[in-house]
Amino acid sequence: MTSAAPLGVFDSGVGGLSILADLRAALPGEEMLYLADTAHVPYGARSDEEIRALTDRSVAALHARGVKGVVVACNTASAFSLGHLRARFDMPIIGLVPAVKPAVQATRTGVVGVLATPGTMRGTLLSDVIREFAEPAGVQVMKAVSTELVPLVEAGEADGPRARAVLREILTPVAQAGADQLVLGCTHYPFLAGSIRAEFGEAFTLLDSGAAVARHTRRVLDGAGLLSGRGQGGQARYLVTGDPQRAAPVIATLLARNVHNGKETHRADLPPRIECIQT
Repeated sequence: MTSAAPLGVFDSGVGGLSILADLRAALPGEEMLYLADTAHVPYGARSDEEIRALTDRSVAALHARGVKGVVVACNTASAFSLGHLRARFDMPIIGLVPAVKPAVQATRTGVVGVLATPGTMRGTLLSDVIREFAEPAGVQVMKAVSTELVPLVEAGEADGPRARAVLREILTPVAQAGADQLVLGCTHYPFLAGSIRAEFGEAFTLLDSGAAVARHTRRVLDGAGLLSGRGQGGQARYLVTGDPQRAAPVIATLLARNVHNGKETHRADLPPRIECIQT
């Protein structure tokens, strides 16, 4: 590994592009290699063993391409795979933690919501951060889960009527319970911010982990002597395990949207060059 090597970023699909945007803002000189396991998305309803095996294969594929570290930009993969990955690979492995701590610190009502996949809900990582931060503060955590939202984002339908209907169904009880903070516990979910706002207005402050993960990644690379010497100009390349022609328009659309904490701006990135690989 050298500081000039690319940084790997992995997600089960295109949701990790929300994390990639924060990483590129915090580390503008880094070359990045983004891998979306689109052949197997979504991970949320898969067994623990399947999630670990698929994550292992994708991180191994990035390692074989010479990355100096990997950001596991997938909450479900992080919940089940980080310990195994860190034991296997001699490089920094950085995972995601749901943004429960800042939600607890910011709530005025004493109620926060967490929107996540079945896999993240089933893993211990979310329950650990709730136990560490919410319970001592006496904050109630309302959980909302759906198997439909990730496929809708993958299909380019994050702003469509079906996404809004699903969000209306699963988040109405959270709003009725008085939650004023909503943790987006899946990297696909920042791309649903517009639909959440359309259904619930300003009822929730939306919180994701992107900026915090980007800051932590910078600290890890710096501590390991792996920060790029370039101040600007880092480029990203894109790998998918499924059909690149199907993924390309969705990736291009999402790359043009910079979503963080429910706020969206638009960028004029060049159309992405996407390579299909097998893991």
